[in-house]
Amino acid sequence: MLQELSIKNFAIIENLQVSFDEGMTVLTGETGAGKSIIIDAVGLLAGGRGSNDLIRYGENKTVIQGLFSIPENAKTVSVLESYGIEADGNQVLLQRELSRNGKNISRVNGTIVTVATLREVGETLIDIHGQNEHQELMDPQKHIDLLDQFAGNELREVKTTYLNTYAKYVDTRKQLIKLKTDEKETVQRIDLLTFQIQEIEQAQMKDAAEDEKLEEERNLLVNYQKVMQALTSAYDSMQNSEENGIDKIGLGMAALEKVQDINPVYQAIASSVSAAYYQLQECAGDILSEIEQLSYDEGRLNEIENRLELIRQLKRKYGNTISEVLGHYEKISQELDLIENRESYLEKLNVDYNKAKEEILAVGRQLTTIRKKAATVLEEQIQLQLKELYMDKVLFKTVFHEQPGKVQITDNGLDQVEFYIATNVGEPLKALAKVASGGELSRMMLAMKAIFTKTQGITSIIFDEVDTGVSGRVAQAIANKIHLVAGYSQVLCITHLPQVAAMADQHLYIEKEIIADRTKTHVKSLFGAERINEVARMLAGTDITELSLAHAKELLELANTEKNKAEQKTCAVEQTGRVEEIGIH
Repeated sequence: MLQELSIKNFAIIENLQVSFDEGMTVLTGETGAGKSIIIDAVGLLAGGRGSNDLIRYGENKTVIQGLFSIPENAKTVSVLESYGIEADGNQVLLQRELSRNGKNISRVNGTIVTVATLREVGETLIDIHGQNEHQELMDPQKHIDLLDQFAGNELREVKTTYLNTYAKYVDTRKQLIKLKTDEKETVQRIDLLTFQIQEIEQAQMKDAAEDEKLEEERNLLVNYQKVMQALTSAYDSMQNSEENGIDKIGLGMAALEKVQDINPVYQAIASSVSAAYYQLQECAGDILSEIEQLSYDEGRLNEIENRLELIRQLKRKYGNTISEVLGHYEKISQELDLIENRESYLEKLNVDYNKAKEEILAVGRQLTTIRKKAATVLEEQIQLQLKELYMDKVLFKTVFHEQPGKVQITDNGLDQVEFYIATNVGEPLKALAKVASGGELSRMMLAMKAIFTKTQGITSIIFDEVDTGVSGRVAQAIANKIHLVAGYSQVLCITHLPQVAAMADQHLYIEKEIIADRTKTHVKSLFGAERINEVARMLAGTDITELSLAHAKELLELANTEKNKAEQKTCAVEQTGRVEEIGIH
């Protein structure tokens, strides 16, 4: 649920802090007070489109924050995990900041995210419905998902099997299509692969570190003169001159040995000099050995240069290292083998493809059977909901779009599903998305919400004047239905109907005032007499009379009675284990 909402410098709102409760919350007030602006702010928070026009006049930026509480197994958690965002306990903090300089900063639990990511998270938390908006329930592409949610665990298990089978089917199909490419392209590909394979084979590269070893050898040959001069000079200074360094150190060592027994200090010095003497002798031997082995071979240098250049060319074409070049060789060798033996592979793939297709069709038909069974129950449930909303003449139908002899295999099964309704007796069924009547659309949406709310897992549902165009008993029926939805998900509802306002668990009054020639919006929680006065205003208009107050008080009492009836009904259903108003059990 949405716990706290903070809005700063948004439209006519300067600074607003609102706390929301569970259940059904209504927002009432005069037209233009800012009720819809609050909902617009929530929509922006959920990843909606923003612009500089939304920033309060005279301010540089607007900041909107919303704190949500979520259950442990909520879809929101998995979405957050997919983006590496840690959930702070069971709370999610969304933040949206718009600046006049064009900066648009979005945060989820303090982590900066893109607007697309914010929208993906927001869709799991907030579902906003306006009078003329086609939201999730009005989107034909989402109808099959809603039907699957309604079908429950039985379909979920079969669908998991279907998705695994579908992955195998798609992979086999891709391979088959790849093998059935144009013959001319195949010939050209064979020529290219053959050339690359021959080029790499001729290089005879077997050692992955060959280039590194050749570079070392090349470096030695290029610096031959420098190395020979240095080694010779070093050896001469040690043993091959009149000023023989090692011999002189030997004389010093002998002198120290004569006095080493006199003092422990002298003994330590003598030991150090002795160790250095023998170490230098060993070094001199090593230097001499290197001098004797060292030779300059111009032919070998040219050979190394040519080899390194060949390796560089191959690495430039096929990889950054010899290992990558050899890896490319293995890959293209397999591809060439596949192409050259395409007929045998094609035969095998055809067998595999036909088998995979049979499997996917078999599992797909199981999905279709379960969906059609669920659709029948869903139609019955929707009809019951519509009857309670005084739309008993309306016909609801789940239509499976089928073409004889043609099956479309998708990751969602073999079915194309769309909800259809006929709003009047004798009228043909029409796509739900094309229903134009505002009042009918509102009630249809509420009926479907009453069915799907529990399975959708949306944290907060917002109704922005969805009750427009209705009155009387229909208004009361809509109020009851909204309260039913609020039993499964927090509901925020902007309304001008007193029947709806009376059914609320929390009543917020939105008003605006002019302070220092600037308009500001305020929110006030209504209780007791204040709430009676507001319902009376909604009933009678500006002139509140004793009679309108009495009617308001009576309406609130009737609302409490309706709430108690609904609660008792829910308890009875749960105790008997019968089918609830939502879902299939």
